[in-house]
Amino acid sequence: MPIPLKLIAANDPFAALVALADVLDGKQALFVTPPEVNGLMPEVHGLPPEVDDHYAAIVESSGSTGVPKRIGLTVQNLLSSARATQARLGGPGQWLLALPINYIAGLQVLVRSHLADTQPILMNSSVPFSAEGFGRASSLMTGERRFTSLVPAQLERLAEAVDQDDFLLSQLRSFAAILVGGQAANPATIGRLRELGVNVVVTYGMTETSGGCVYDGVPLDGVEVLLGERGLITLSGPMVVGGSVTTNDLGELDDDGRLSVLGRADRVINSGGIKLSLDLVEQWTRSQPGVRDAVSLPISNPQYGETFICWMVVFDPERHNLDADKAVAELGLPAKFAVWATTEEIPLLGNGKPDYQGLAENFAAYQNQLREARARGEI
Repeated sequence: MPIPLKLIAANDPFAALVALADVLDGKQALFVTPPEVNGLMPEVHGLPPEVDDHYAAIVESSGSTGVPKRIGLTVQNLLSSARATQARLGGPGQWLLALPINYIAGLQVLVRSHLADTQPILMNSSVPFSAEGFGRASSLMTGERRFTSLVPAQLERLAEAVDQDDFLLSQLRSFAAILVGGQAANPATIGRLRELGVNVVVTYGMTETSGGCVYDGVPLDGVEVLLGERGLITLSGPMVVGGSVTTNDLGELDDDGRLSVLGRADRVINSGGIKLSLDLVEQWTRSQPGVRDAVSLPISNPQYGETFICWMVVFDPERHNLDADKAVAELGLPAKFAVWATTEEIPLLGNGKPDYQGLAENFAAYQNQLREARARGEI
C-alpha cells in the first residue's frame, strides 16, 4: 500500500525528528533534501509523492567517488541498526547531532534519539563546524550518558584544539562514546585522544547498512562479516538493505574475527605488478609528523605505470618536508614516482567526506592547462 513521501530540508532537524514518529510507525516515508537556501526548499527530481509502505526513508549516498545513489531503507533496517548500536554502547543516552541529516550518519542520530526517547542537542548546521561550537553545544547536554557521531575531519579539528582548550577536553571526556566513521580516520589522532581519556569508537558501514555496523572492528549484534576471494567485504544482517551487501572495500579478519578495512578496491593502483591502496597512502601520510590531513588520487606515469598524487594539509607549510625515501620504504615501489603536494584545505562534500570526484576533475583540468602551456612553448 502506498504511503506519503514527506520531504524535509536538512537544516530543519527538529521537523525530521517529529516526522520520525510517523515514519517508524509506517504511516509515512521520509526524504531529507539538501538545506534550504533563503527559506526555499531545493529542487529535487525523480521522487514520487508516494512510495510503497515497505520503505521508511530514502537516503542519498555520499557520492564522494561518483554519482550519489538513492537508497530505500525499511523501518526494520533503521531500528535494527539503532537497537544494535544502543546495545553495543551499553544502553540509551542523549545524542548530540553534529552531522547533516540528509546522510545516514546524521539521520541515525535522530533515530537513536527517538528509540531512547531523549531530546537530542542540535548543532547549527548552517554555519561551519568548529571546536568552539561543538564545545558550546556539548555543554547544553543534560543526559547522564552522552553520545555523538562525527566524521574524521571534525575529529581532527577537535583534536587540534584540545591542547589549548581545557573546557573542550572536559566536554569530550564527558561523552560515553564518540562514534567516528564515514572514511578512514587518522590512527595517530584516535590514539592521542584515547590517551587523553576520550572514548573514540571507530565505525564502519555505509548507507546500505543503515550506518555503521562494525565498531572498532567488531560487528554489532546480528551482523555477519564475510570476505570473498578477492578480500571484498560482505555484510549481512537485519539493518542491511536486502539482508546482505557485498561492498567495494577490501578487508582482513584476524583470528578473533576482528575486521580491518584496507580500503576501497577501486582505489588500488598497480605499478610494475605491485599493488598499493590509496586509502593506505592517506592513512600513512596522516601519520607523518606535521601532517593534519591527506587525500590521494591515481595518476599515470608514462614510463612506470600507475602512481599517485597526494595532497597534504600541513601545520607549517614553510618548514614541512615529507621524507620521500621513507614513503618508498614503507609504502613500496609505487610511491617512488609519487607527487606530494600541499594544500590549505581539502574540498569536502556536505557530509564531511573528501570530494574525490571534484579533485579528479580539477586535477585533470590542471593537467590540460600544463599540456596546452607546453604546446605553446610557455613552459
